[in-house]
Amino acid sequence: MAMPALELSLQFADIAAPARHRAALPRHKVARWIRHSLSCDAHITVRIVNAEEGRTLNRDFRKKDYATNVLTFDYEHAPHVMADLVLCAPVVAQEARELGKTLQAHYAHLLVHGALHAQGWDHETSARDAVAMEARETEILRGLGWPSPY
Repeated sequence: MAMPALELSLQFADIAAPARHRAALPRHKVARWIRHSLSCDAHITVRIVNAEEGRTLNRDFRKKDYATNVLTFDYEHAPHVMADLVLCAPVVAQEARELGKTLQAHYAHLLVHGALHAQGWDHETSARDAVAMEARETEILRGLGWPSPY
């Protein structure tokens, strides 16, 4: 079966240590991680932001006044996924350090996580949904050669 088609826009805002984050996110790998997460064709923008932009977006759209690791703005689930995935570089880097993971491994997990959200998966609706989403993330990441993120 053919992989879903992906139109990808990869954007880097004004972030600290941009070379480190760009090195962890080569376009071909970002596209591969997201495509393996998709069940249909998609147009996805991935934007890597600083803490200020991450906090502003989280506050304005989720009413949570802090920068979070990944935000998913899903506009359409089917027949074509359209979404923006916003990852906050300093939060992702701090979490990777705390979890003992490479920056690239944590970005891969969060991009898979965000791509699933873009297709309607949700871990905040119930414990059952959380277990299902975590299982799907683990399955995708293992298929990509990464260990379980949980």
